[in-house]
Amino acid sequence: MTERSAAAVSARRWARPRQNRICPSILSADFSRLGDEIAGVARAGADFLHVDVMDGQFVPNLTFGPILVSAMRRLTSLPLDVHLMIVEPLRHLEAFASAGADHLIVHLEAVRDPVRSLREIRARGLRAGLSIKPGTALPPYLDALPECDIALVMTVEPGRGGQPFLEGSEKRIAAVREVIEAGNLDCLLGVDGGIDPQTAARAARAGADTFIAGNSVFGAPDPPEALRALRRSVGIS
Repeated sequence: MTERSAAAVSARRWARPRQNRICPSILSADFSRLGDEIAGVARAGADFLHVDVMDGQFVPNLTFGPILVSAMRRLTSLPLDVHLMIVEPLRHLEAFASAGADHLIVHLEAVRDPVRSLREIRARGLRAGLSIKPGTALPPYLDALPECDIALVMTVEPGRGGQPFLEGSEKRIAAVREVIEAGNLDCLLGVDGGIDPQTAARAARAGADTFIAGNSVFGAPDPPEALRALRRSVGIS
C-alpha cells in the first residue's frame, strides 16, 4: 500500500453522528469561469465537488476526463467526488486517482463484481462509491453496501443534467438507509438528480445525507446563495 493509500485508509471514517453534506455538480457550471464558480460554492459551504464523467456509451452524453479533474485539483482543496458513468470503469481508476480524485463512484450496471470493484478503488487510497440507476433492482446493490464508503442512489436516469426528481425515489432511498442502519455501516447515502431545496428535503426525510445538485446551484442567478438555500433545506446551519 502506498503512503497516500495508507493515509487515506486510516482517515476513512466519516463524521458521526450522521451529518448532511451538499455536493454541487460542476456539470452545470460555467466553464468559461470555472475557478470563480468553484470558489463561490466553496465559500458558501460546499462539502465536495461532484464531477460527472460520461463516455457517450454507458450514458448518451459525453463530458470530462482526468484532465479536468487534474485542473480542478489545482483550483481547490475541496474533495473531488468523481462519478464514473462509463463502460469498463476499472480500466480508468488509476488515471483518475493520479489526477487527484478523492472519491471514485462506479455504477453497479457497469461492473461484473461490485465488491471487487470497490476494493480496487480503496486499494488506491480513495473512498469508494457505488451508484445505481432508477430502474435497476435493489437486492444486488444492497448486498454490496458493506464495501461502500458512498452509496449513490440516482433519482433521475443518468446522462443529462436538469431532469426532474423521479417520483418513488424516496422508497429506494429508505430501503438503502435501512440496510446501512441495520449493519451500522460507515457509508454515506447520496442522491443525485433533480435535487433542489424541495426535493433535497424529501430525500433527507427518506434517509439521504449527501445531496448532489447541479442545475439548481449553478443554473441559479446566484449560485452561492442557491447552495446556502440547499443547506438550509436539509438542516445545515
